Amino acid sequence: MRKPFLLGLIAIAFACKEKPKEQLEEVEEEVVEVVTEPETTVLFDGSSFDGWHFYNGGKVTEPWKLEDGAMVLYPPEERPDGANYNLVTDKEYTDFVLTLEWNIAEGGNSGFFWGVVEDEKYGEPYLTGPEIQVLDDERHPDANNGTDRLAGSLYDMVSPSKKAVKPAGEWNSVELMINHKTNEGHVILNGTKIAEFPVQGPEWDELVANSKFADWEGFAAFKTGKIGLQDHGNVVSFRNIKIKEL
Repeated sequence: MRKPFLLGLIAIAFACKEKPKEQLEEVEEEVVEVVTEPETTVLFDGSSFDGWHFYNGGKVTEPWKLEDGAMVLYPPEERPDGANYNLVTDKEYTDFVLTLEWNIAEGGNSGFFWGVVEDEKYGEPYLTGPEIQVLDDERHPDANNGTDRLAGSLYDMVSPSKKAVKPAGEWNSVELMINHKTNEGHVILNGTKIAEFPVQGPEWDELVANSKFADWEGFAAFKTGKIGLQDHGNVVSFRNIKIKEL
């Protein structure tokens, strides 16, 4: 009479051992896909000019200064012939989302670029890099030369669809996306998307052909290049500059 009892205990023990094995096999067959989001890199943290230099030049010095977490350009009234104080990043970028804040003085004009190439035959960043306009729309005369010269425009190529800029002396936040993989570019100014455009192909070529840059040999010719900040002879400030490569 004891054998059936023992056999029952063995059967129960065997079943208990088998069940975890089946569960383990199910877990091992499960595939979990881990998606890694692109990391955001701080290009300017407000404390130094690390990662930046003068276009076709060296270390950043005056007339740029660090003030209250921003880099501020105080252009001199007199400068040597051909001197410019444009800044560019040390690194080059192709597909990215760039965010920054800018503040233009009353009556001021400036801008920022992508796709900038440094070469002695190019004296300024705008000879290669397309520009997003930084402007006092209310006072600077360039605002009267067409809507594609207003703040937030892709300069001389794409006009802002809405007026989202803040007055001179106030901080404006902007996002620029350039993505050659999807052939998309956009500008978001103070939380409002104001411009969308292709970044390559026939439609892009048409934008260039209909601009003042049509016959410029190096303009928009490079998918990969540096981010640039413009010296246009007016006081301008930039801060919180970050980039996320796509």
